[in-house]
Amino acid sequence: MFVSIGKAVRMERLMNRNTGKSVIVPMDHGVSVGPIKGLVDMSETVDMVAEGGANAVLGHIGLPRYGHRKYGKDIGLILHLSASSTLSPRPNKKVLVNTVENALRMGADGVSIHINVGDYNEAEMLEDFGKVAIECSYWGMPLIAMMYPRGEKIKDEKDVEVVKIAARIGAELGADFVKTNYTGDPDSFAKVVEGCPAPILIAGGSKLNEEEMFKTIEDAMQAGAKGLSIGRNVFQHKNPSLFVKAACAIVHENLTAKEALEMLRKG
Repeated sequence: MFVSIGKAVRMERLMNRNTGKSVIVPMDHGVSVGPIKGLVDMSETVDMVAEGGANAVLGHIGLPRYGHRKYGKDIGLILHLSASSTLSPRPNKKVLVNTVENALRMGADGVSIHINVGDYNEAEMLEDFGKVAIECSYWGMPLIAMMYPRGEKIKDEKDVEVVKIAARIGAELGADFVKTNYTGDPDSFAKVVEGCPAPILIAGGSKLNEEEMFKTIEDAMQAGAKGLSIGRNVFQHKNPSLFVKAACAIVHENLTAKEALEMLRKG
């Protein structure tokens, strides 16, 4: 498959070139749930996760506008194109609020889109996905697709059968990375990876304790994941820099969850 030079260059900014894997910290929560703990001062949080070694941060236009930094380590920027709020009567319906071309003008290294597979408004979201993927191909812009199985027919959002479908749709419609739910164990998640030709990043979901989160990362990497995209477990941690450093050690250096936990606790 042909990949433009522009896309290849930008992809390198979003991952560790030696491992081909990525640790992304999403900070798009301000639109969906407001100024929660860890995102009141976005520039401070970006500095901390960059210091820890994260490959990229992800957020809306407000992230580069109000979270831009004048110092600290460099870090990749992914701009999120879709949004909804928890105040909406249909919070699972995501609409486009930005464009690929505008993201380029703002200096983004990649863009992302959120699709709730199985939702009543799935058709409109998939239509938007297709249009965005074509624009990304034209401009040479990496695309991260957040593919979540959510809807009336879906009883368990982490069930391997529905996660497999959601992830495969992401690859089929043009994503360069697919972010989706971890299914709970390496054996079942390996089936998701096997059925998705695009590299998969695991979502963090609700806040877990350190031991649970590191074990999830370790198991997902063993199952073939190419990294992670976790937010609250990072920016709401008491030491985001150190947490990211430990998570990166699992992803890029093959440390075990136990070894990462020891690293975190030693400080």
